[in-house]
Amino acid sequence: MPDKAVIKVEGLTIKLGDNTVLNNISFSAVPDNFIAIVGPNGGGKTTLFKALLGLIQPASGTIEILSQDPRKLLPSIIGYVPQIKTLDRTFPAITIELVATGILGEWAPYINKKVRIEVEAALDKVGALHLAHRQLNKLSGGELQRVYLARSIIRKPAVLLLDEPATGIDFSGEKDLNNLIDEYRHETGAVIMMITHDWDSAFHHADRILIINREQIVFDKPEKAFCEEYLRRAFGHIGHKHENDIWRPSCLMLL
Repeated sequence: MPDKAVIKVEGLTIKLGDNTVLNNISFSAVPDNFIAIVGPNGGGKTTLFKALLGLIQPASGTIEILSQDPRKLLPSIIGYVPQIKTLDRTFPAITIELVATGILGEWAPYINKKVRIEVEAALDKVGALHLAHRQLNKLSGGELQRVYLARSIIRKPAVLLLDEPATGIDFSGEKDLNNLIDEYRHETGAVIMMITHDWDSAFHHADRILIINREQIVFDKPEKAFCEEYLRRAFGHIGHKHENDIWRPSCLMLL
């Protein structure tokens, strides 16, 4: 793996009790890389993110982010955008308070001027400044994802993890989100890793595709990874189609 890699994962195996959740995962990412993670539900995608965030101890293998164990990283190194369904919509907070936690690390009863300026700059960056004082439970799915993106990039992290960010967003909103992510990585050189079920988006935006189903199926360029052999090994069948998919004897070509 290249010495300049931002992320280096080698032989990663994770067990929960006697259950092997991930087995022998290896990949690397250099600055400005976009890696899409594809696989069936329950295949270990979110578990991989938890390991990258330093929340799970590997049974074997290694993870290095900027040559460090992720459990020892400063919080500012990794930005994380969770699935929007994980947010308790009844929580009484406004947008600016949520984004401020990206700096403060906790909910604060008072946000000083310096933090407020940084929060507003991050919201402006993702086109959500007008939402600064909106109640979180009043936001649409697309608006909420922009707010979470603002929170995740406020410290300009070197790694940005996105867990199905397009869930619940219409086509226009998804396109805007992808453009924002691409713009951020090209400006900062950050590594983007995105869990997605949208093969078309992954094909057109990612540099590499990591297909997993508890074990690693393939890690390669999109035009090589989206092949019938790999998809059958991951999903057990080829029934996951999109309207614009064009099938070839050996590969799925997404146009």
